[in-house]
Amino acid sequence: MGSDSAEHFDLVVIGSGPAGEKGAAQAAYFGKRVAVVEAEPEPGGAAVHTGTLPSKTLRETALYVSGYRARNLYGVAVELDSAATVPALIARKNAIAELASRTIRDNLARHQVTYVRGHGSFEDAHTVVVEGPEGARRLRGEFVLIATGSRPHRPSDIDFADPGIDDSDEILGIEKLPSSLTILGGGVIGCEYACMFAALGVKVTLVDARPDILPFLDSEIVGRLREAMTHLGVRIVLGRRWSRVAREGKGIVADLGDERVVSEYLLFAAGRIGNTERLSLDRIGVTANSRGYLQVDAAYRTEVPTVLAAGDVIGFPALASASMEQGRVAVCHAFGFAYKQAVAEIVPYGLYTIPEVSAVGESEESARVKGMDVVVGRALYRNNARGQITGDVDGITKLVVEQATRRVVGVHVIGERATELVHIGQTALHCGASVDLFIEMVFNYPTLAESYKYAAYECLAALARGPG
Repeated sequence: MGSDSAEHFDLVVIGSGPAGEKGAAQAAYFGKRVAVVEAEPEPGGAAVHTGTLPSKTLRETALYVSGYRARNLYGVAVELDSAATVPALIARKNAIAELASRTIRDNLARHQVTYVRGHGSFEDAHTVVVEGPEGARRLRGEFVLIATGSRPHRPSDIDFADPGIDDSDEILGIEKLPSSLTILGGGVIGCEYACMFAALGVKVTLVDARPDILPFLDSEIVGRLREAMTHLGVRIVLGRRWSRVAREGKGIVADLGDERVVSEYLLFAAGRIGNTERLSLDRIGVTANSRGYLQVDAAYRTEVPTVLAAGDVIGFPALASASMEQGRVAVCHAFGFAYKQAVAEIVPYGLYTIPEVSAVGESEESARVKGMDVVVGRALYRNNARGQITGDVDGITKLVVEQATRRVVGVHVIGERATELVHIGQTALHCGASVDLFIEMVFNYPTLAESYKYAAYECLAALARGPG
């Protein structure tokens, strides 16, 4: 076939996850002709089907069906029927995924984006061949945006064919609650699932080879999360690398050298890899690294300037929120739109553990490593009227403030609604505001948001004391 047999577009997007969908819609908004290629039955990528939304939906459902929130307030104990619990969890997850998929389809249709189902790979730097249920189609674009995402890393020495061993994608299809669960990997995914299953009464052991879980977070917040997880029933084993994972009888054994952890079920949640091996990148001169990720410049261009990449397929920070912005920025640069030119440097992290954790900006440690003189202020939920009413008495709002300028440089929240609360502090960081902003603001009462004012008062006291 000659190139004239191809359908012509201004932009061809491979993948309909957060980066792909938003990049496609951005180009179409400015009048470009766009096609989106999706290999899976429904759009949305990992964010909708295997990661972001499903895991958060399961968390919320787990909290509800387990009566977890009522335990602290009213001492209510709920005896869970495992056979009934899992179908409830999965049904809610599926309902949310269907709704999100429909929303994406509607968004693309509203922007008159051509949606093509099938597996896309490069014929040349401008042509994508799509092998789909209805045969092959050739799509030619002035630009091509790779937004194929990532998937769980699967070491070759672990038998994922065993029904008792899953990665973080497969665990969403469990049919019954196990009595015990070992999780290998103390990153975001591992910690989130550890909390979720522990809340449902599963005996959880979380193993990580590093000295601590979640090393990118403020260490004080990590310490509080560790305490909360332990209280929830999670056993945390740190600084221990697993040498062997195998079935022995009815259990799965994780060999940690001087200890063997045995459980009914095992989740491997240590790392992810980019979905690039089926794109035929060799035909266009683009090379993925050893973990399948693509290198891009500040405009999200690969080695081939007309081939862009955004989202999890380029690695860090691998957040749905950041991926959406990367897709938009990539497209704006490619077509010269005088619109979004960069992804904000200040990006919040949200962890849907129990309790939630969210952070933006510098931690106390990272600020000091950079040579900044900082003070910190904390406000405890237990001293907050809304925290007392809801029974969330272990939460904390922590501010990191630079001494010389009084600027807020970091915000860290642990407790229910942390991922919502952090945005108040994020706004202050974006505006370069001083800690005095929170003193001057009037907050609704009673609210958890009011904790910012009392954390700010602590910062003022520390500033008044001066260095040392």
